[in-house]
Amino acid sequence: MKNPILVLTLLMTTTSLASAETLRWARSGDALTLDPHSQNEGPTHTVRHQMYEPLIIRDTSGAFEPALATDWAPSESDPNVWVFDLRQGVKFHDGADFTAEDVVFSINRAKQPNSDMKELINSIVEVRAVDDHTIEIETDGPNPILPANLTDLFIMDKGWTEANNAVNVQDFEGGEITFATVNVNGTGPYKLVSREPDVKTVMERNEDYWGRDQFPMAISEIIYTPIQNDATRVAAMLSGEVNFLQDMPVQDLDRVNAVDGLVVKQAPQNRVIFFGMNQGADDIEADNVDGKNPLADVRVRRAMSKAINRDAIQQVVMRGQSQPAGMIAPPFVNGWTAEMDSESSTDVEGAKALLAEAGYPDGFSIRLDCPNDRYINDEGICQAAVGMLGQIGITVNLDAKPKAQHFPLITDGKTDFYMLGWGVPTYDSEYIFNFLVHGRESDIGTWNGTGYDNDELDAKIESLASNTDLVARDQAIAEIWRVVQDEQLYIPIHHQVLNWGMAENLDINVDPEDQPMVKHFGLK
Repeated sequence: MKNPILVLTLLMTTTSLASAETLRWARSGDALTLDPHSQNEGPTHTVRHQMYEPLIIRDTSGAFEPALATDWAPSESDPNVWVFDLRQGVKFHDGADFTAEDVVFSINRAKQPNSDMKELINSIVEVRAVDDHTIEIETDGPNPILPANLTDLFIMDKGWTEANNAVNVQDFEGGEITFATVNVNGTGPYKLVSREPDVKTVMERNEDYWGRDQFPMAISEIIYTPIQNDATRVAAMLSGEVNFLQDMPVQDLDRVNAVDGLVVKQAPQNRVIFFGMNQGADDIEADNVDGKNPLADVRVRRAMSKAINRDAIQQVVMRGQSQPAGMIAPPFVNGWTAEMDSESSTDVEGAKALLAEAGYPDGFSIRLDCPNDRYINDEGICQAAVGMLGQIGITVNLDAKPKAQHFPLITDGKTDFYMLGWGVPTYDSEYIFNFLVHGRESDIGTWNGTGYDNDELDAKIESLASNTDLVARDQAIAEIWRVVQDEQLYIPIHHQVLNWGMAENLDINVDPEDQPMVKHFGLK
C-alpha cells in the first residue's frame, strides 16, 4: 500500500500548478497497461479512452455514437461482411494520417494470442481496406452484433507501432513491458504527457482533435492519480486536492455530499460482482481435502451460494449501494430476466444439509482470492463471505491483493475460489458466455477460471455470433443461461451502484459503464 502522506504531498504539489481547467482525477486503482489490446479491464479502458479511440463508442444512454467510423452497415452483396466508412481528416497525436491501413493493422493485432480482446472478434476472418477511408470486415457467418464488440477496440498507428517494435501485444501475465505499455500515439482528445504506473498519469488536451468543436472539451489537463486507501482518497477530495473521484467509499457518500462545492452523482452500473469456483479439476490445492475436489459437486456449489446473505452485504457492507444478484448478468443486458436474477436465496440450514449430502458434514477449508483495489468494497465483501461460509462449516482463508496480482491468478488458472466483477459493454449475453462460460481455449473462455467445459454448450455459444434470427437467438441465450444457473457455475453477489464525487462546477453525468469520457466534461 502506498504511503498516504506521500500521496497527498504529491497531489498538493501538482495542485498548486493546476488551473481551473485541470481535472484532478482519482480512483482506487491504476490502468494495468496502456497497450490498447493487452487487458480487457474497465479502469484500464477508461484511461486509454482519453487518448485512443475505437471505430464506434457508446454514449451515456448506451446508444452507439460514431467515433473513427462515421457509418457502418452489412454489405448489400454479402451477409458475412460489414462495411465501415472511416472519418476523414483525422490525425494521430504525432501528426500522421489515420487511414484504413491502421484499422486493418489494429484489428489483426487484437487477434493475437496475448490480446485480451480476441474473444470479442473471434468471428472475424478477414479485415480489408477498400480504400483509405473504407474497410470491410468479413465474419464467419453473418454477425448481427459485430459493431457492439468494437466499442473498446482501440485503433493504433501502424507506422508508429512498427517503428517502436510494439507490433506484438504485451504479455501482461508474463510481466513483459513494451514501448506500447507506457507510450501512446492515438487519435483521441487527450495526449499523454507522462506516465508513472501506480503513481500518476498526466494528459493534455489535443488541440488538433477532430472533435475539438463537437464536444465541450473544457478540461485542458488531466492528472490521474490512483489512491488505493479509501480514507486517503476521500481526504484528498475533502481537502480540494482532487476534484473528481471514482470508487467513492459508500460510508463517505453523505459526508462528501454535505461539503459546500462538492456533489455526489449516482447511477446503476452495468456490472455484476460474483465468486468463481474451480469445479473442473479432479483435486485442488487451496483446500484441505486430499485427492478430491469438493467444488466439483454441484451440491457444494449450491450450498456455498445459499450461505451468502446478499441482503446483509447490501445493507451492512455496501450501505444500501448495491442490488442483490441471482445471475452474473446486469439488468442492462439482453438475456437478463428478473426471474433468474431472484434465484439466489439465503438458507443456512439448507446449505448445511446439501454439504452433508455431498459428503462434507463437517465442511472443509479453502482459500478465497480477492482484489482489494478494483471493485467497491471488494475486500469487505470477501470478509463478509468468509463469516457467512463459516456458518455452514467452510473455513475460508482470505488472500486479498491488488488487481494487478489478482487477475493473473484467474487467467493463468492459479486460483480455485475467487472474486470477479464483469461489465458487459456489448449489452448482450454472448459477451458473458464467450469470456466466462465457454471452455477455456486459446481465443475464447480466457476468463473462465471454473474449469467448466461443455462441448454441446460451447457449440451453442459459438452459434450466437452468426444467428440472424433474433427470436431463435434469444431462445438459445435463455437455454444457455438455464445451464449456467442449474450448474451454479458462479455465485452471484450483487449489481454495483456507481457514485462519482466531483466539484459542483463539473458538468458531467454518471456513465453506467463507469467510463467517464473527459471530452464530454463541461464547466459550469
